[in-house]
Amino acid sequence: MDFMSAREAAEKWGISQRRVAVLCSENRIDNAIMVGNMWIIPATAEKPMDARSIRYQKNDERKIKPFLKWAGGKGQLLSEIGKYYPFESGKINKYAEPFVGGGAVLFDILSKYDLESIYISDINAELINTYNIIRYDIDELIDMLMVMQNEFVPMNTDDRKEYYMKKRECFNYLKVNCNEDINIEKAALMIFLNKTCFNGLFRVNKKGLFNVPMGSYKNPMICDEKNLIAVSEKLQNVTIVCGDYRESADFIDDKTFVYFDPPYRPITDTASFTAYTENLFNDEEQIELAKFVDDMHKKGAKVVISNSDPKNSNTEDDFFDDIYSSHKIKRVEATRMINRNSNGRGKIKELLISNF
Repeated sequence: MDFMSAREAAEKWGISQRRVAVLCSENRIDNAIMVGNMWIIPATAEKPMDARSIRYQKNDERKIKPFLKWAGGKGQLLSEIGKYYPFESGKINKYAEPFVGGGAVLFDILSKYDLESIYISDINAELINTYNIIRYDIDELIDMLMVMQNEFVPMNTDDRKEYYMKKRECFNYLKVNCNEDINIEKAALMIFLNKTCFNGLFRVNKKGLFNVPMGSYKNPMICDEKNLIAVSEKLQNVTIVCGDYRESADFIDDKTFVYFDPPYRPITDTASFTAYTENLFNDEEQIELAKFVDDMHKKGAKVVISNSDPKNSNTEDDFFDDIYSSHKIKRVEATRMINRNSNGRGKIKELLISNF
């Protein structure tokens, strides 16, 4: 019998080499054999059928949720954003989210629909690394998180602070000294820090170093094993890209629903938190995004964009009304959850902008 390598099978079937290895480990490829540390596959083997064979239909499986708390997360607006989902007819069978962040909308859609293809991206390399590790290396990730949970939770406050600072220092070292061999550890550290830091905030300084202090949690859930496994299963057929939102243009067509959730425009001079990465998203970038949205509209895609409403602080500020003048703008009520000043939290208006 002739055999091919996992890499050759990946090229033949148009999927990743890691996905081939997962299929082999799940015994979904007949007569695949592990030789040393690599899989060999019969040359005549056919690509296994996608387990999600019923496409475009509503899904009754257990709901999955974001694995990170993320500033600007859309959990509270899902009921409003969900009103725009255009999947019922079956004509729209693709989804793209080029600023995926914590993925609240992504996971809502993955919980409800089986689509032909899904594309997510973000410029935050550590975030995208974590998505990829959950997809490909979930067992090792869970093992590391369980160790951290079992070590951290029983500690007193002083010991927790020391432990937290060591993990933060390690994360920043790995972040700067990129090496694919430690990507699993980096993902585990990112989840640990997110679950134990102040307000679950991901923020970096100008050098790109994570600088959030430890939060005060009695019994933080560092390893939500069931949800992580469910998320891993749902991500198997998702294209995950670390890159600028413009890279999604090749994926988007007239069968695609696109949700853009860029870093929000500050609604006051002091509310300038946009540092999820070392790169800032200023008014020029917001205008460039609006032009990109117009281009995707011309392709026939269904598009929704969210952002802050500048009229919260200045009723004469028509910035978004102007740059999205050809689209529909809806103002919805939201609660600002992350702010260093508790007085800065509370009900505000946000924008949902659509081309349909």
